[in-house]
Amino acid sequence: MKASENQLISALDAASPAIRLYLLHGPDEAGAADHAARLGRALGTDAEKVAIDGSSLKGDPGRVVDEARSLALFGGRRWILVSGVGDDALEAARLLIAEPHVEHPVVFLGPGLRGKGKLVEFAVAEPAAMSFACYVPDGANADRMVAGIARDQGLRPTQNAARRLMTASNGDRAVIAREIEKLALYLDAAADRPRDLDDDALDALGAELGDAQMSDVVDAALEGRVRDIARALGRFTESGGAAIPLLRQMVRKLMTLAAMRAEVESGRPAAAVVKARHVHFREVASTVRQVERWKSADIAAAIDRLRRAERAQMAAGGAGEILSDVAITETTRAAARAR
Repeated sequence: MKASENQLISALDAASPAIRLYLLHGPDEAGAADHAARLGRALGTDAEKVAIDGSSLKGDPGRVVDEARSLALFGGRRWILVSGVGDDALEAARLLIAEPHVEHPVVFLGPGLRGKGKLVEFAVAEPAAMSFACYVPDGANADRMVAGIARDQGLRPTQNAARRLMTASNGDRAVIAREIEKLALYLDAAADRPRDLDDDALDALGAELGDAQMSDVVDAALEGRVRDIARALGRFTESGGAAIPLLRQMVRKLMTLAAMRAEVESGRPAAAVVKARHVHFREVASTVRQVERWKSADIAAAIDRLRRAERAQMAAGGAGEILSDVAITETTRAAARAR
């Protein structure tokens, strides 16, 4: 079925046995991951999470069914998270829905899926599946999203505080959640002792999310400044920045570049394309350079590389933030070669 956000949240929070498959697609990967995490919390802290790379299902579509009907290691609940799925996961979804005995729910994350694609249409048509398109919220939806995350931590943000957090995080739910956790600790807030969150609290904690250090990494990478990237990554790490929000920020910037580059390749001057996008005046020159440097095929390859690094980071037993540094360094070298 095609679910509204309220329907999705209700089903996730109840860990509804009627839903075998949750298909979360669309460009807001952070939002999709946040929804998936709700299911894990609903199942309990002892629930076993099984992480699968979606690319592996092409050669082994039955793996999802095997995991969904297997007993957890210690006999409790489990859930299966499949990242990076495409339409080639359709057979795995069909097998899951057709299997008569399924013990555990499955979440598919497919940021690149099309709304009219085969997998989405299959999930929409099945009563035992939920399909939900995740987009970065804006306006009133963004305010509600921040307020909801804050409420879980015992915070009542003012409208301006919510918008500051949304703007500073570039809409990344993972970053917002991390900063709200810090603010709740600072204000000694909890569900049973709510506190107001206003501009004074943000100013006192300096909650600007390491924007400068993150921007330095993104700009150095996308402009191909190989000599600068190691230093920029070092400063970002020292500032307390985390790898996954950085990877997601780079992907968002590349997706924006992809849309602008398509216009350039159709014949429009790069400067005119950037001007029409109302880019912040401080970023105009660097954005023009990036649009002129990157070709569409190279942008697609870089997005794929960075998304694979994020999925590997989230997998159990991964190599930590080294994977992020390697992917970002490779992206920087690709930009340098594009001169």
